Amino acid sequence: MPRFAADKLVGYAAALLQAAGLSPARARTVAEILVEGDLFGHTTHGLQLLPGYLKEIDSGDMTVSGDPETLADTGPAVTWDGRRLPGPWLVVQALDLASQRAVQYGTATVVIRRSHHIACLAAYLKRATDRGLAIILASSDPAGASVTPHGGIGRLMTPNPLAAGWPTTSGPVLLDVSMSTTTNGLTNRCHAEGKPLPHPWLIDGHGEPTADASAYFADPPGAILPLGGLDLGHKGYALGLMIEMMTSALGGYGRADGATGWGASVFLQVFDPDAFGGRDAFLRETGWLADKAHSIPPRPGAPPVRLPGEGGLKRRAEQLRNGVDLYAGIGESLEPWAARFGVEPPEAMSAAG
Repeated sequence: MPRFAADKLVGYAAALLQAAGLSPARARTVAEILVEGDLFGHTTHGLQLLPGYLKEIDSGDMTVSGDPETLADTGPAVTWDGRRLPGPWLVVQALDLASQRAVQYGTATVVIRRSHHIACLAAYLKRATDRGLAIILASSDPAGASVTPHGGIGRLMTPNPLAAGWPTTSGPVLLDVSMSTTTNGLTNRCHAEGKPLPHPWLIDGHGEPTADASAYFADPPGAILPLGGLDLGHKGYALGLMIEMMTSALGGYGRADGATGWGASVFLQVFDPDAFGGRDAFLRETGWLADKAHSIPPRPGAPPVRLPGEGGLKRRAEQLRNGVDLYAGIGESLEPWAARFGVEPPEAMSAAG
């Protein structure tokens, strides 16, 4: 498959977003976050999202100008109304603010209600860990429901991902985990391609487990199981409820308000280790655990034990060197927008030499 230079993909995406109505700086930020998702291998939450974002701008469902409204600001705790501004841009602004405030207060939290979709949560983490900070990031979509509560059949919540990152002496730990067995993006992709999911991560409309993605769209509709599946789904269900509390409840706006439109409620918290037990002690502990994890013998036939994020960081480094391997169909889905706006698609590295 052809590969594309990451910076060329960022430029291409930014040009499309700018032509659609975003300012150059905001278009660049959104483009960087989308391509970062692809670099880490989260292909359902990278440039695959761009046609949907462009459509939302076109319809007026994504706000292109102005700033978030500050609803509360106590110093270390801030609440914004995101006014359906581009989610990646909003989260980067919130991360910059929380990072500055964390140095001042030790920790700082920004909660955003009525953000537009925020793409891949893992794409933000290095922006904190590269500064020597720790971060927790979570999101939900109060207008969507795709995940069933444990023991139920109907849909209640979204996958509600939780991401976190922190530095160690040998590189950051980066995690991005949904509180569901799979994501809406993968379910939609498998359905569109007529492929089964890798495992029975859904229940059909009668409550039976299935790997058939079409069951989600059937009548009666299916649902995504909470993390842990039929056996241990009480854990994912409980954690999903916690994410709802951290995002929509703290933001003061969510499902109880009849939220509509593709969007997100967001929780972002940053910690400065210097304000707690000290940076040296922090790194001594996180580094010890990292080294100990690597020293644990793998079970027979399994690869060596690794830390969360190591695979993604390795993939990111390889794709920065050799080009991004875009998932099939993503480039084609952007061609109508490129033709409409007169933006030239990037040339594949294999063709460009």
